[in-house]
Amino acid sequence: MTAKSDKEINLVVITGMSGAGKTVAMQSLEDLGFFCIDNLPPVLLTKLAELLEQSGGMKRAALVIDLRGRDFFSSLFESLDRLEKHHGIHYQILYLDASDQALVRRYKETRRRHPLSPNGTPMDGIRIERQLLEEIKGRAHQIIDTSGLKPAQLKDRIVSRFNQSGQNTLNISFQSFGFKYGVPIDADLIFDVRFLPNPHYVESLKPRTGKESDVYEYVMKWQETKQFLEKLTDMLAFLIPHYRREGKTSLVVGIGCTGGKHRSVAIAEYLNQCFQEKEWTRSAHRDIDKNG
Repeated sequence: MTAKSDKEINLVVITGMSGAGKTVAMQSLEDLGFFCIDNLPPVLLTKLAELLEQSGGMKRAALVIDLRGRDFFSSLFESLDRLEKHHGIHYQILYLDASDQALVRRYKETRRRHPLSPNGTPMDGIRIERQLLEEIKGRAHQIIDTSGLKPAQLKDRIVSRFNQSGQNTLNISFQSFGFKYGVPIDADLIFDVRFLPNPHYVESLKPRTGKESDVYEYVMKWQETKQFLEKLTDMLAFLIPHYRREGKTSLVVGIGCTGGKHRSVAIAEYLNQCFQEKEWTRSAHRDIDKNG
């Protein structure tokens, strides 16, 4: 991959499921200094690229393209192909997704109608929309699953991925989760730590989390934990420079245990501490507050 020019314009195309958080994503990028446009018809994408190149001073822009403009949506791929001919424009597609259950819940909470099913149920519109967006999801450079994220957490995720101080910055997120709640779809790497001794079965530790010292120390004291972390940190130390060399700007490392409250949390915290002196890292815990 060739190095990006300092004069290159970075363009983020935000798309995805209705109700998955595209407005929050756009507002988050606007707070980072991006020039933002909501609901731009895809046929105007190349015209926007020309205007950005002519502006001279505008280096970062973001736009939302979704099925509100479905009469124009079929032209998106043609517009993106033409955009690749603009050597001064580097674009990436950010796709926001969420589970059917999360989307239905959000529609019920806001009492909004789905744009593709104004007279039917939200689930009818969700099914149609998933089919229509299948191809653009396949072309996405980044996918964020917002099912378990509050708006503030999504904003934090956006900021961590796009608030870059330099072209070679790699933002690494160590995300704990519980397999019983599903695998995070935006994870680049997944590691299963369910083989480690489980604090859940220790009565005094069961209600606590892996961020607390007694649970953390319990997880870390075992020989298999020490061997696992030695091998895992060695592999990540090998992979990270290669990801950076290929131009990757964000890396989500998923650490999963059964419920996402004890073992995975402790391991994610350890990895964050291990790499934060050399890399831009953060820890995130998707299921730490869930019960059951």
